[in-house]
Amino acid sequence: MSEYNENNIQVLEGLEAVRKRPGMYIGSTSSSGLHHLVFEILDNSVDESLAGYCDKIDIKINENGSITVKDNGRGIPIGIHKEKNIPAVEVVFTILHAGGKFNNNGYKISGGLHGVGASVVNALSEYLIVKIYKDNKIYEQRYARGKVMQKLEITGETKISGTEITFMPDDKIFENIDFNFEILKKKVQETAFLTKGLRINLSDNRKKNNLNTDNNNEINDSDICDKNNYEVSFYYEGGIIEFVNFLNKEKEAAYSKVFYCESNFENIEVEIAFQHSDSFNENIYSFANNINTTEGGTHLTGFRMSIAKIINDHARKFGLLKENDKNLIGEDIREGMTAIISIKLSEPQFEGQTKSKLANSSARIAVSQVLSEYLNYFLEENPDIAKIIFEKAMIAAKARNAAKKARELIRRKTVLGDGRLPGKLADCSENNPELCEIYLVEGDSAGGSAKNARNPKIQAILPLRGKILNVEKAQLDKALSNEEIQSMITAFGTGFRDDFNLNKLRYHKIIIMTDADVDGAHIRTLLLTFFYRFMRPLIDNKKIFIAQPPLYRVEKNKKEYYVYDDSDLEELLDKIGTDNLKPIQRYKGLGEMDAEQLWDTTMDPEKRVLLKVTLQDAIEADNIFSQLMGDKVEPRRIFIEKYALSVKNIDT
Repeated sequence: MSEYNENNIQVLEGLEAVRKRPGMYIGSTSSSGLHHLVFEILDNSVDESLAGYCDKIDIKINENGSITVKDNGRGIPIGIHKEKNIPAVEVVFTILHAGGKFNNNGYKISGGLHGVGASVVNALSEYLIVKIYKDNKIYEQRYARGKVMQKLEITGETKISGTEITFMPDDKIFENIDFNFEILKKKVQETAFLTKGLRINLSDNRKKNNLNTDNNNEINDSDICDKNNYEVSFYYEGGIIEFVNFLNKEKEAAYSKVFYCESNFENIEVEIAFQHSDSFNENIYSFANNINTTEGGTHLTGFRMSIAKIINDHARKFGLLKENDKNLIGEDIREGMTAIISIKLSEPQFEGQTKSKLANSSARIAVSQVLSEYLNYFLEENPDIAKIIFEKAMIAAKARNAAKKARELIRRKTVLGDGRLPGKLADCSENNPELCEIYLVEGDSAGGSAKNARNPKIQAILPLRGKILNVEKAQLDKALSNEEIQSMITAFGTGFRDDFNLNKLRYHKIIIMTDADVDGAHIRTLLLTFFYRFMRPLIDNKKIFIAQPPLYRVEKNKKEYYVYDDSDLEELLDKIGTDNLKPIQRYKGLGEMDAEQLWDTTMDPEKRVLLKVTLQDAIEADNIFSQLMGDKVEPRRIFIEKYALSVKNIDT
């Protein structure tokens, strides 16, 4: 046994702990963690704006790949800190849990309360330079991997105020240090929506051929200032009203006016905006101090409870609901609603380190009180809109009641009900869900090949007949009456939407395996739309995968090659030559492969290629599903024209 004593106890001084365990502070050292560095510095500048001292932020990706963030706020304090006996700016950048946000003197409202943002960015940067424009002077200090490289010094004179931070991420820490313009652009735009009156400029000074857009995004021609510079500027005087309009741009609004209210209740600033559309899905996003609370929290609870009561009370007051009529439920009222709930408070309390769920009970009360005051007035002033909201909710209620029978039937069919599974499901024999996977395949032919190819102990096969219903354009009752959708819900065992329970999932890998052609891509998109709208936790918890079957089989000199698209085929032929080449086999579908080929290329866990479906941005995902699967043809045409040549896998 190895000895364990006092010599095994290590103390990491200063910022060494951050460099030793960066994931604890920024989540990961992948792309998300890299971009989180920018967001930490941006949030500090936004806090200056929320405090009323900053109305412009400039963010630049410099030619060498470093980042510069500059604001016109008050500038980080430069005086000597009494306890540490070093300049306050040095305390901010070199000591964890140091900052001006632990009391209400420096900032009444702030997203970052832990005092780790600036120091963590410093610790994980090859170098960081801070310039402070203050008291008619320019102060500058340099750091390298968290350590001070020069004392704070005056380098010039100025008439402006603010802070400018330039940093180069440490390539010894991060997997890749190439910033993605589109990821930054989305964050900047969201921040501008939530901070009305704040202008945020973003520019990329790298040469065009070095830009990192992950092949899934491209920069609009309107954003190009010259051949080597890409710039966007976001400024929204209307704030979250314009946010709602932006989110609904691919949908048909049910009424033209966006409801909006803004008020302060017991030192909590509340902003709410919403509008209904022709969509059958609810899209509500909540924020606390500009932090996207993806798991909701008390402010979202306050909104949902309050809006249901207000609409029902108004309907009874004005005779839309009769005495014996049942109240509408919140789910009916929120169908097709796009809403933003944004609150700002001095002491936010979050559940967990990720700040994804707000816990302050006062936030629920504040949202409820403000919404009640303003929405009652709005409905009385706009009776036509009130009637539209009510009638839309009534239609949703009828559809929900019609869907109830189908829902109960599905519940009875699940393994936790009467034990019956879909007849066409070829289940696996393993009882541990963590080891099990299910393949969703198109058609009986492909299903037959997959059943013969699989490992029956851990791999289940569920053939789907044709293209499933597009749930983006279907109400719940119609969706639940679809046989293929019923089969999937029953086979997975989780339930769906509000009834979804991840703990009941029977397979921890759900693999979409469709033909490598246009029809196969369409079926994948329909399935992903279903998962996103009905079973989103499967995506959030990374349970959905896409199989990659080959498109061509090439044989030369008794050696086989499988390639997945035309460009791969061309590259292979250039490499091996065309002499002694047997006729190239192009697979029109999975059913054309024999069991051995399908196993070797697509189903063998040791050899196969699976694409994991992940969700980085729910707002962007909702927008794309509305574009591709909604009723409007024009947004879909624009999307296809924009991405057809640059995107290989739009569903990954």
